[in-house]
Amino acid sequence: MKLSKSNMRKIIIENKNEKTLIDGLNKRNDTKAERIKRFLALPDLSKKENSPVKILFDQIINLSTFKDFDIVEFPRVVTVEQCFDLLNAPKDHPSRNETDTYYLDKDHILRTQMTAFWSFYLKDPEVLKRLEREGEIKALAPGIVFRKDEIDRSHYPAFHQIDGLLICKKEKKVITQNDLKSVQVDLAKGIFGSDIEYKFIEDTFPYTVQSLEMDIKFNGDWMEVNGAGLVNPIVLRNFGLDPEVYNGWAFGFGERLAMIKMDIGDIRVLWSNDPRITSQFRDINSKFEEVSKFPATMRDISFIIDKNISLNNYYEIVRDYSNDLIEEVKLLDEYENEEKFGEGKKSYTFRIIYRSMERTLTNEEINKIQEEIRKMTEKDLGVTLR
Repeated sequence: MKLSKSNMRKIIIENKNEKTLIDGLNKRNDTKAERIKRFLALPDLSKKENSPVKILFDQIINLSTFKDFDIVEFPRVVTVEQCFDLLNAPKDHPSRNETDTYYLDKDHILRTQMTAFWSFYLKDPEVLKRLEREGEIKALAPGIVFRKDEIDRSHYPAFHQIDGLLICKKEKKVITQNDLKSVQVDLAKGIFGSDIEYKFIEDTFPYTVQSLEMDIKFNGDWMEVNGAGLVNPIVLRNFGLDPEVYNGWAFGFGERLAMIKMDIGDIRVLWSNDPRITSQFRDINSKFEEVSKFPATMRDISFIIDKNISLNNYYEIVRDYSNDLIEEVKLLDEYENEEKFGEGKKSYTFRIIYRSMERTLTNEEINKIQEEIRKMTEKDLGVTLR
């Protein structure tokens, strides 16, 4: 691992094995490799000027609460140990499944959460020296993460999070849940204003204890904005830190806050390069207005499939051919009939809603995409089209 600082606040932690893994990936042309290559080529919107994601994360980074925090960058390709094991994720947790996570091989994945930065930051010799010398280390890690998911206006397989972490010696400060709440309140007020209504709800995360979900009241509705907790003593031990000596807190926010704050109703807006869209985002108080409401076109697809096959596998095929022209894939119907379909089989009907944010789609291009989706669903998942 190589660590370098461009200034007192930014730490870039590299892993030379990542280049070897990506070189091997680039020599492959199987469907799984092509998907991963496509995601690795995506820009990190937390670094893209005029992106709502960068605007929001910069607002957080520049709060006085975080004025002396390290800003950490780390590889997009991580190990299962770094992303799950060291963070106390249960061995049977669904997030470990290949239906949820992008695996390069059995040991390496695209990072699914920015919390994985702990596995780099808390193992770096220079950082640990500072912890011993100063009795405290603290960092923020903004960046892109990847996870398989359904298709609608709120979900995309690449999205962005910003995680915060503070570790200190107990002789310097014993961290309590009230300290954690104070940081979350500062964050909410820094984004939504000093008069924002908020509440805390108990939550559970494998890497924290006394965990909390923070909800805010925005436009009359309560909505979750982040998760946080005190660093789990088990995780401290996993990183060689004695929980009798050290304690800390952690939190995570997502790009959803930018969508809420800026009235963005479709996650594809975040990825648009259309200047009519990107020019609208100048600061944290920008509000998005649709360029135009282009018409939606719908196509239905029905098939019989083995019940043990995750629907995320179907959504991945749809994404392969959608070119971001699909707004939503809606499940219309599902039913079982062993006599009709056979044992262990199930019938699904989906409605695929095509809509571009930038232009009117033609029937010709929609039909071409739909046919490719049908063909590959049949080929890759072994379904019977109806």
